[in-house]
Amino acid sequence: MRDDVPTDGVRLIPLGGLGDIGRNMMVVETADDLVVVDAGIMFPPEELLGVDFIIPDVSYLRQRAAKLRAYLVTHGHEDHIGALPYLLPELPAPIYATRLAQGLLGLKLKEAGLDSAVRVTIDEQSTSELGSIQAEYFPVAHSIPDAVGIALRTPAGLLVHTGDFKIDHTPVLSSPTDLPRLAAYGSEGVRVLMSDSTYADHPGHTPSEQVVGDALQQIMFSTPGRVIIATFASQIARLQQIIDGAEAAGRTVFVTGRSMVNNVRMARDLGYVTIAHGGIRHINEHDGFPDDEVVIVCTGAQGEPMSALARMATGDHREVMIKAGDTVVLSSSPIPGNEAAVNRTIDNIFRQGAVVRSVGSGDPNVHVRGHAAQEELKTVLNLTRPELFVPVHGAFRHLAMHVDLAQSLGVPQENCHLLLDGDVLELTNEAHAVVDTVPASYVSVDGLSVGGVDHTVLRDRQHLATEGMVVVVVPVDHRTGQIAGQIDVVFRGFAISQDSEALRKRAVEQVRETLLGKDHPVEWTVVQELLKSSMSQFLYRETRQRPMMLPVVVEV
Repeated sequence: MRDDVPTDGVRLIPLGGLGDIGRNMMVVETADDLVVVDAGIMFPPEELLGVDFIIPDVSYLRQRAAKLRAYLVTHGHEDHIGALPYLLPELPAPIYATRLAQGLLGLKLKEAGLDSAVRVTIDEQSTSELGSIQAEYFPVAHSIPDAVGIALRTPAGLLVHTGDFKIDHTPVLSSPTDLPRLAAYGSEGVRVLMSDSTYADHPGHTPSEQVVGDALQQIMFSTPGRVIIATFASQIARLQQIIDGAEAAGRTVFVTGRSMVNNVRMARDLGYVTIAHGGIRHINEHDGFPDDEVVIVCTGAQGEPMSALARMATGDHREVMIKAGDTVVLSSSPIPGNEAAVNRTIDNIFRQGAVVRSVGSGDPNVHVRGHAAQEELKTVLNLTRPELFVPVHGAFRHLAMHVDLAQSLGVPQENCHLLLDGDVLELTNEAHAVVDTVPASYVSVDGLSVGGVDHTVLRDRQHLATEGMVVVVVPVDHRTGQIAGQIDVVFRGFAISQDSEALRKRAVEQVRETLLGKDHPVEWTVVQELLKSSMSQFLYRETRQRPMMLPVVVEV
């Protein structure tokens, strides 16, 4: 691949979000300038043991940091802004986002000590001049207020990126998707449409957010006990629906979970949430109210182990114990990969004697999708009439089905680019082709470690999880090399079907046999390898298992 972009060209390079759910990030690069649309996180699959979340690989951006002009944010969900605190220290650039997205992002940047980051608040009338790229913004309906799509004017033509969207004519706290603007872009001539594919496998239309408010209010009216509602902390519109429903039902709202409390305060300060007299109180006050006057809002709808709901379900929450008579509402759908964690939380709630209301339990209106279904995707394709089509945001099946929809509406097969993360789509006025692939692998965040969990660490974690560990501790005289004390063999997570003490004694003898003839100073790293090999063979012979071996030689 040429390192330089043609003067009349543009490159589209997804670094996340194509082939997976989450970690959304699209690079738009011209000869002199580069902008990034969104920079989000992804929940890790189960095989990434212990990893907190995944962020995009930005190796490509590091090599072109001088060209980076801006981060353009479509909305404030974690899978679109969550990676920015990890990218900004190394790759600083102004962040263009709407007021609510800036509010949510500001909380994250403050926590990361990045208050000085340059942030530019935009709205649907804004235009941003970013060198050879001009950005315009248009409102779209999503499950969070202030979501926008982005139109980019480039040397290779007009690019339209929908962001996450659906066509909702009665959205909560936000504007409907601007179909007239999309039609105007179509009349002007759209070179490339990049469109949300998350629910391209769902026929029909996505229901309006309005039905959720009606369903939640009905539950608050009809439930005799406490109502506990779990949702995403960034679901500001959902929170307003809960507040409105509680007021109508004569209930008081109590909020718990650090991120939920912070977001409520921020949204209230910015005017996105309006609260009547005494409408929200601190969680530690809820015991002073009758159960039929209480609504508790918390995080944990995805079964996150340390979330407020998960701790309530296991009896570990400091202020709230789930009990018989409670109704727990999961106002979300499980993100792919989180199903086991969600089911585990639901089981724990039932063990406490409460009732669960969720999409999966036959209450479809306690949550609706924030993404367009097939008929809505067709509408956007028909309005924009793009020359080229690139599906974004979704697993591979979603991208492929979205391509099928585009082709059914007349977009030629050769003009549909089914990209995956790292593919480099280069456009000029005359041509378009995938010209190369750049690094776009998972970068793990594990506590304070960013990228430190590589394949060797994961291999060791999987080994420990499936086979356990055996620690062999050998004290030796550092002058003579002779064993200078009692050999200890410790089993951890290692299943033993026979007498464990007898096996331990035989293991100690195996260590002694291995060390025979080594009663002089030697390179103990060599001895550790000998012990590892010898003990592995011994334990497999005795148990048909291969636990991780950790020989420890202690010089005394």
